[in-house]
Amino acid sequence: MSLLSRDFFARPVHEVAPELVGATLLVEGVGGTIVEVEAYDADDPASHGYRGRTQRNAAMFGPPGHAYVYRSYGVHWCLNLVCARAGRAEAVLLRALEPTHGLDAMRERRGLDDVRALCSGPGKLCQSLGVTRRHDGLALDAPPFALYERRSVPDIATGPRIGISKAAERSWRYCVAGSPFLSRPIASRPLRSSTDRRVAGAHVIGEKR
Repeated sequence: MSLLSRDFFARPVHEVAPELVGATLLVEGVGGTIVEVEAYDADDPASHGYRGRTQRNAAMFGPPGHAYVYRSYGVHWCLNLVCARAGRAEAVLLRALEPTHGLDAMRERRGLDDVRALCSGPGKLCQSLGVTRRHDGLALDAPPFALYERRSVPDIATGPRIGISKAAERSWRYCVAGSPFLSRPIASRPLRSSTDRRVAGAHVIGEKR
């Protein structure tokens, strides 16, 4: 598998997000296949960058190809992959992985054995991979990160994002259709056209690269 470069992320988040589904993320050798993500762009009222740059969200403003890590509700770390040009706050939130590497380390960090519960949510994912604030702003194409392009294109279901109150109708959550490793099940139906990515509801994308 080939490593994804920073140039991969130097595009709008709505192009990058669905192409990350099926890629493999490792942090110090621990990780797995990305099965669920959400997109947040600069004009999105649900985005941390919507009201401008702060000390907390500075990494989200670029440059692309770096990590933006924040703490949700003061409890769970969340890992985002920064996209678009520097100065424009766009990022992909990683919501779930299918664990494939370092399962023993994940089980020790999470304190449980069920493989489906190791990375099925953004907080669980970060706990399993050992991601904390110290990873904020780090490049994704250098250790401790390794991000590999997907070998094939999975069927992708898309629907509204989870746990937000603003712009909740936007269909910017992308998942491997039928995966048992998702943070939450997603209903899906065939996508009529590639332009439907911004339409509310759930769809299945059959992408070609």
